[in-house]
Amino acid sequence: MTVLDRKDTRSLSRSQGNQTDWIATLQSPRFHRVEQRLLRQLIEALVFEQVLPFEDQTRQSDPSLVALLGTTDDGRPVRYLAEGCFKDSYGLLRLSRQPVMRILPGEEPTEATLPLFAGEVLTRLPDTTRLDGFLNELEHTLLKDIQAQVTAEAGRLSDEQRQYDALEGHLMDAHSYHPCYKSRLGFTLADNRAFGPEFRQPVRLQWVALHKDKARMNASARVDYEAYVRYILGDADCRRFEATLTELGRSPEDYWWLPVHPWQWREKVALAFYPELADGDLIWLGESRDDYRAQQSIRTLANARHPKKPYAKVSLGITNTSTSRIMAAHTCLNGPVITDWLQGLIENDPIARDMDFVILGEVLGLTCDYEALPQARRLPAYGHLGVVWRESLHKYARPGEQAVPFNGLSHVQGNDEPLIDDWIQHYGVNNWTRQVLKVAVGPIIHLLYGHGIGLESHGQNIVLLHENGWPTRIALKDFHDGVRYSQSHLTHPERAPELFSVPPTHARINPNSYILTDDLDEVRDYSLDAFFFIALSDLCLFLNERYDVAEGDFWRDVAEVIHDYQQAHPEHEERFRRFDVFTPTFEIEELTKRRLLGDDEPRIKTVTNPLAAFKKEIAQ
Repeated sequence: MTVLDRKDTRSLSRSQGNQTDWIATLQSPRFHRVEQRLLRQLIEALVFEQVLPFEDQTRQSDPSLVALLGTTDDGRPVRYLAEGCFKDSYGLLRLSRQPVMRILPGEEPTEATLPLFAGEVLTRLPDTTRLDGFLNELEHTLLKDIQAQVTAEAGRLSDEQRQYDALEGHLMDAHSYHPCYKSRLGFTLADNRAFGPEFRQPVRLQWVALHKDKARMNASARVDYEAYVRYILGDADCRRFEATLTELGRSPEDYWWLPVHPWQWREKVALAFYPELADGDLIWLGESRDDYRAQQSIRTLANARHPKKPYAKVSLGITNTSTSRIMAAHTCLNGPVITDWLQGLIENDPIARDMDFVILGEVLGLTCDYEALPQARRLPAYGHLGVVWRESLHKYARPGEQAVPFNGLSHVQGNDEPLIDDWIQHYGVNNWTRQVLKVAVGPIIHLLYGHGIGLESHGQNIVLLHENGWPTRIALKDFHDGVRYSQSHLTHPERAPELFSVPPTHARINPNSYILTDDLDEVRDYSLDAFFFIALSDLCLFLNERYDVAEGDFWRDVAEVIHDYQQAHPEHEERFRRFDVFTPTFEIEELTKRRLLGDDEPRIKTVTNPLAAFKKEIAQ
């Protein structure tokens, strides 16, 4: 098993300086730390999703141990022991920082390695048809995380590095739940260094003109396409692109312009759209002048020169955290529709205005019209040419406000000090935690109870605004495919947006991506899965580990925010029952099992809800 293909080797051999520093890391303690982190997350996911049998030795030992059984190549039994325990928060398994150990009878215990664990444990799975692909993702994650860790700051982040756009590149931990948290399949290691957010390298967007007969565009009612593109590009680039079209004998009015990630242009667009390039329906305009930098999502790019200009979320044909990062056509077009709907609801809602949260609007979407392509070319080209322009956070930040991605609240700096430590020490952990929950839980709950809308608000889709570390409000983002609702159960069904439908091509690729449903539990669970199960449990367990905040106290504080909302807004009492967030159990997606066993059947797990313990208390 290896991810160092010939293309990687050639590109790395030509690299200079710190581009190859990571290779020395393969023989350093840092390598073993990263490998152990990956093994811990892998074991946590495999055990939690009941993919592999295990022995729970929590009652027989102190500290507690989890054991997974395997078989060596020569048929001997082997055990892998990990120190940890099952948490009250959804029954999650959390392993300690102690190394995972490999125990072979008659030999000294040794630290586990990914290759041995894969060969001795994962191969015991009953259905291993997808195992090779899964192991490939794990190996890519391991090497790309090692490569990124070389750039990690050794001590505290400076004030400049704590600024929001910079901070997006300093958060190394990515997804704390998914074991393939940094796979980026499609990127070579040289590509990873050029385009990974941790390396903070400038990225220049490539621009193309796509004939309107082969394109689809949708804009917010608040945006004029021509003026907005000119604002994004600036007059000089606009004149240059117009001259390019004119020199080719083309009329600029017949085309829409959209940016393409440089990797996407090189690896996908030129191949998938060569007929359009040949006949002039697709024309390369050149590189725009502004530098951009990748945010955590990799395909979302922030303008480094003009921070108030919008973010570009562009198609990127890689696979990361087991998901293809293309831009589906209907999602590009739905972004502005959903933006106008949500922002309109908030503007006309005094409760939402009082909560003072922000919807970062996706105000302009452009995509290839894949249905205009010949049938045989639709699937290979699907999703590879599209963009959503999202409003910049800096447009909304007030004087004195700074921002941090919500998943950054559990970031640990190079000196082993949490990013939030100064704030915790200044305000006190209890006061600070309650304030975070007040400003974060309220808007999510209000959109669910007050409007009937579930949000996929995980830690990367929420931005916490603060003044000197004191939480003030949140900004929410990523709505083009991140909302779910039942139109008949909306507070204002007459205002429901006219959505662009999901094409059959997309439904075959990703059957779990949809917005409309008649199942109210699916609406509720959309918020419970992303926000409560992922974002809040991550913060809860981090505060528990670092500051000794009891899990029960944390979830009681969450419940009190919801309780206060329910008491203040009895007009939504019917929705409190229909979208019961205190339900004893709810369903989440099994992300690891989906990758290992496929989507031939639903991969859903029922989890126990830590909020359920406070339901009676809340109702009093």
